[in-house]
Amino acid sequence: MLRAKTNFVYQAQRTLGNIDVFGIYDRLEKENIMLSFKGYLSEELLNSILAIIEEKMTHFNAEAKTKKRVYNVLVECLQNLYHHSMADGEKKEQSIIVMIVHHAEGYSVITGNMISTQDVENLQTHIRQINSMDPEQLKELYRQVLNNGSYSSKGGGGLGIIDIARRSGEKLDYGFVPVDEFNSFFSLNVKIPK
Repeated sequence: MLRAKTNFVYQAQRTLGNIDVFGIYDRLEKENIMLSFKGYLSEELLNSILAIIEEKMTHFNAEAKTKKRVYNVLVECLQNLYHHSMADGEKKEQSIIVMIVHHAEGYSVITGNMISTQDVENLQTHIRQINSMDPEQLKELYRQVLNNGSYSSKGGGGLGIIDIARRSGEKLDYGFVPVDEFNSFFSLNVKIPK
C-alpha cells in the first residue's frame, strides 16, 4: 500500500488579531517574569497570587529567608494596591499590574496603579525620605508612625511603604506618569536580594 507523502508547511504566525502572543511570551521568558497580572484585584485574587508565588519560589529552590522576604514584600505591595488604587480621585475598581521577576541578584516585585495626581507630591516626598534612611532610621520611623497614631484616610499612615523598604533592605525604585489632569500612574520596583 502506498502512502501519500504529506508536506507540512510551517507558517510563523506571531500575532492573533493585533496581539503578538509569542512576543509577549518571549519577553516574559527572557526577563524571567515568574508572574504577571493585570486586572482588578479582589481579596480572593490577592490570596491566589500569594499561593502561586509561594509555589513558584519553592520551584526555584529559594532559601527560606529569601522566600519569606519576597512573600512579605508581596503581601504589603498587594495590600497597597488593593487599598490605594484610585480613579478620578475616588476609590473604584481599578486595573492594576503586578509582576514578580527572578534574576541573578534575587527577585523584584513590580507594581503599578493609578493614583490621584494630588497625591503624587506627598508620596514622592515620603519615598525619598524612606530612601534616604539607613535600616536603623527606617526602624525608628516605623515605630514613630505606629506610636503616634497618625493614619491616612486609607488607614496606614505610610506604614506599608516603610515596611516594604525595611523588608527588602534596598532602596525603592519608583516613577509617576501623568495620565490626565486627575490621575497619575504610580510604578514601584522593590528589589529583594538573595
